[in-house]
Amino acid sequence: IHANLEALEAVLKDATDQGCSESVCLGDVVGYNANPAECLERVRSMACPVVKGNHDEDAGGDHSLETMNPIAATALEWTRKQITADQQEWLRSLRMVRQVHNFTAVHSTLDQPQDWNYVTNKFDAMSNFSYQFTHVCFHGHTHVPRVFVRGSRVREVAAELVELEEGLKYFINIGSVGQPRDGDPRACYVIYDISKGLIHYRRIDYDRDTTQRKILEAGLPPSLAERLSDGR
Repeated sequence: IHANLEALEAVLKDATDQGCSESVCLGDVVGYNANPAECLERVRSMACPVVKGNHDEDAGGDHSLETMNPIAATALEWTRKQITADQQEWLRSLRMVRQVHNFTAVHSTLDQPQDWNYVTNKFDAMSNFSYQFTHVCFHGHTHVPRVFVRGSRVREVAAELVELEEGLKYFINIGSVGQPRDGDPRACYVIYDISKGLIHYRRIDYDRDTTQRKILEAGLPPSLAERLSDGR
């Protein structure tokens, strides 16, 4: 979500229109964009399962951010000043991994979730599958939709409409609601139709101009506004 309120509300409306009955948040509720407190409260009000992202951990703490990317660190320092002590405590309380119904949710990886490693290819995914004990695991972190499948070997399939097969394991990156990085600037999320065993990727337009204006008015780095136009 990354504090992008306009994208969040657009996605939630679409999910309702699509008949979704439950929501799960894969972390990074805050960071980068200009509505951290509002997005945090919106997610809290939903009372849905949430796992901790690296930006949630950093915004909820008071440790030094000097080793981080300078733009991300600037946004997180600003975010810490926008949220309350109660909101910081909520971020700190989030779990790294959760099993929900018949699937697993994690922000980064299952093998070392606290290290915030990135899965960008099938070789990265291989080590994760050894720790995956459910048919499906959803994750985020890279902001890029990808679907890795383990059968007799690990392979990648198109992140579009995925029909789940019995006997296989799926490690599925859902993309990003608030800061897509795959060249498509629309908000991205997935719908899991459990009864039919289908994963639907959804791309949703939102009021990007308003989000960008808020970033600039908040005094955040202009590049954070610019990148939303390119989806990078």
